[in-house]
Amino acid sequence: MTHFDAAAAAVQAALDAGARYADARVMHRRSESMSARNGEIEDLSQDEDAGVGVRALVGSGWGFYAVPDMSDAAARAAGTRAARIANASASVPGPATGLIPLPAASGSWSSPCEVDPLSVPLSEKADLMVGLTTTMREHGADLAESFYRVWDTAKWFVSSEGHRIDQRIRECGGGISATSIGEGESQRRSYGDQFGTRGWELVTGLDLPGNAARVAVESRELLTAAPCPAGETTLILGSGQMALQIHESVGHAIELDRILGWEAAYAGTSWLDLAQLGSMRYGSPLMNIAIDPTIPGALGSFGFDDEGTPAAARYAVHEGVWVGVLAGRDSASVAGLDYGGSVRSDGWARLPMVRMTNVGLEPGPHTLEEIIAATDDGIFMDTNRSWSIDDRRLNFQFGCEIGWEIKNGKIGRMLRNPTYTGIGPTFWQSMDMLSSEITDWGIPNCGKGQPGQTGHTGHPAAPARFTGVRVGVTG
Repeated sequence: MTHFDAAAAAVQAALDAGARYADARVMHRRSESMSARNGEIEDLSQDEDAGVGVRALVGSGWGFYAVPDMSDAAARAAGTRAARIANASASVPGPATGLIPLPAASGSWSSPCEVDPLSVPLSEKADLMVGLTTTMREHGADLAESFYRVWDTAKWFVSSEGHRIDQRIRECGGGISATSIGEGESQRRSYGDQFGTRGWELVTGLDLPGNAARVAVESRELLTAAPCPAGETTLILGSGQMALQIHESVGHAIELDRILGWEAAYAGTSWLDLAQLGSMRYGSPLMNIAIDPTIPGALGSFGFDDEGTPAAARYAVHEGVWVGVLAGRDSASVAGLDYGGSVRSDGWARLPMVRMTNVGLEPGPHTLEEIIAATDDGIFMDTNRSWSIDDRRLNFQFGCEIGWEIKNGKIGRMLRNPTYTGIGPTFWQSMDMLSSEITDWGIPNCGKGQPGQTGHTGHPAAPARFTGVRVGVTG
């Protein structure tokens, strides 16, 4: 019995049990991670699992059931149970649930991979991880850590509308961090923390060995750096911090299930009002946020989402105006939209839901050097250290690992514990300079849902300048 056969059996069983629509995903995932601390391997984890998850729609009620067994009998039983759950859900009064039209698709898709990360010898990976921490210790770090993570996922998707799609997505990433401890103070600097739908070449391309000494030295220098001043100033953010700024204050806010109030308990809803889609000013005219799962190698890339919708790019914000959302077929139908394409789950045993794909800021006309040179008085911050945002994704406060004063167009003294705060649209409308230097950042630990799911999201981002931002907030 093939994986397609198992998915098809589950779908047919759900239809036989009364579902008006059903789809099934067989998933097989292998994963591996390793971490080192202060010259020794601290953890090695290797895992492999597989199963089939079935989604059924009866009336306006969804049902979902999953089993770690891809035999014909188990798949059929799962389909039947998914339909029974859907039938029970349909007995609860609620708005009608439809699905926007989606032509049946057949096809295969694989993410780019030059070097299979699971084929690289463990001894080679261990030597790299240990060597990185040894270098950081030699350059002053009290706590030196390194890590990598790998996921290799194969999916087979079948729907009652005729879809038959298989995909293989290989994801990889890693990073280093150095912590220095002083009197009543500890400071951490990190590098990497970069992930993508690529092979081991992503990790080697980060040049972690070439940055280990710098990271350790900066963590020690931060112990005696001047504290971040408090007040209102011009703020320049590096692309690493911009990635999280986009993720938290745009990506989550434009998730249609949050806007509709379907997602609320775990991490809140959204401040956005669908009545303002297409007219509301989200940011300055420099702000172009694209939803693009087609970017080669970015962490939120795929060929088809977990509803079988082909990957396609569209704007979420165009020239500062809010024009698009992250949607699924059912949420788009309720909202009166004509596109989905942003539904994924973190495994065969979880119900797919609206998730960020690659949500990124398109580049501007300047370089970071030009932005700094054009700033008479301000602060440059980079690399996230802490974040807090309200449950409507509106008011936020972020802390960064490091900052520098900008005086008369030049980088000045280093600043420790830099923080800034703002309100989403006010902050984005203050963006007056944007760099052309895009980096495709990946966030592999985005939490959402109950039961909780871990999403892998991509965020192309470039350094940008914002005016009149409150910094140095400590409470």
